[in-house]
Amino acid sequence: MAAACIFCKIIKGEIPSFKLFENERLLAFLDIQPLSLGHALIVPKHHGAKLTDIPDDSLTEILPLAKKIATAMDAENYNILQNNGRLAHQEVDHSFQNADSVDIVKVHFHMIPKPSQAEGLGIEWPAQKTDMDKLKALFNELKAKM
Repeated sequence: MAAACIFCKIIKGEIPSFKLFENERLLAFLDIQPLSLGHALIVPKHHGAKLTDIPDDSLTEILPLAKKIATAMDAENYNILQNNGRLAHQEVDHSFQNADSVDIVKVHFHMIPKPSQAEGLGIEWPAQKTDMDKLKALFNELKAKM
């Protein structure tokens, strides 16, 4: 865990939270700056900046836990969200600077109820036209790497 990381402080109990679930790999709690009532955060206890930094065994319970929270909320409509990197909207205020003054963020997942158009996550989906040759080349590259 990172000493200056707000999520690590919550995990260690240094900052109080409305804890919904905790085990040796995960902590889930209500967001104190929610997009809607019931907005919850699921945080792996393994500190990593991006999803690819988290060991697989720390990820296996996340979607079942998000499902459990959504079910407990009786959320009919909701978003499960996880962002990786600044351009993908991983927020600065969950970060700290390491010894090299580099901003480090911690992976976390959101379960955000969407009870109305005005509440919850707002999103645009700027779909682009597809170049099928480029898509096929990408497909072949990805299949070879996986």
